[in-house]
Amino acid sequence: MRRGSLLRRILSQQLFVFFLACAVVLAHGELFHWKVTLTAAPFSLMGVALAIFLGFRINASYDRYWEARKLWGNVLVNARNLARQALTLDRSGSVDIARPFVLGLIAFAVTMRNGLRARPAADALAGLLPAEVLARVPGARSAPNLVLLWLGGWLRTRREAGMLEPVLAQQMETSLDELGAALGGCERIANTPLPFTYSVILHRSSYLYCMLLPFGLVDSIGWMTPLVVAFVSYTFFALEALSDEIEEPFGMMANDLALDAIVANIDANLREMLGEVPPPALRPDAEFILT
Repeated sequence: MRRGSLLRRILSQQLFVFFLACAVVLAHGELFHWKVTLTAAPFSLMGVALAIFLGFRINASYDRYWEARKLWGNVLVNARNLARQALTLDRSGSVDIARPFVLGLIAFAVTMRNGLRARPAADALAGLLPAEVLARVPGARSAPNLVLLWLGGWLRTRREAGMLEPVLAQQMETSLDELGAALGGCERIANTPLPFTYSVILHRSSYLYCMLLPFGLVDSIGWMTPLVVAFVSYTFFALEALSDEIEEPFGMMANDLALDAIVANIDANLREMLGEVPPPALRPDAEFILT
């Protein structure tokens, strides 16, 4: 079973509904010697309503997922632009002078990832920041913001030294602002989940629908009831589980954003611009989804 499949997560629900449908068929639709007189007609109406409700839930979750992916794409683009500008627009033309700034951009991506995944702020920062800045990271409330402050200080120092034209420094400040905006957007998504009641209503409605469905089908399709119920319940349960996973796009579930791979890509791109040989690019294959 491939990673990313939802079957493991909903297997117990599927088995419960399947065996319940089998029991309904064996009992000929009776519950405690009382015939449940349901037909397929009301389930058609309820199914349409539930599908629409589920569609809204999926759209809301996917909007959060896709917005988060676009924000991380902006981080990559602005980090590349800033690294190029630091390497080519500074009058010294020295890679050694620009190197701390470029490594600081990598540090920003790393601390942003750490914060969104509730990892230690200083995790994987070795060699990326000056010692005095690195010492402040563990106690910082917003480590990425601290890194941005240091990057802005680097720009000010180069501008005041006359090595960077004020207009060029302002352009680079704009890119730093874009990094800050991406950080704020990701924090907004992470700190504002969908209303819990919304998820509970959908979860209970899906369960109730799938548990009652066998009573509406048993008289018309007989022993095919468990198979039809299993197929319908798989659709509802799988979509609900998927929307639940991507609602929090920065998590560690199989279908969440591959933040480790995104940060590794930023690291490799910027180190290559410094003239270093980056490690092989991380790529998901058929059996593994990068997280």
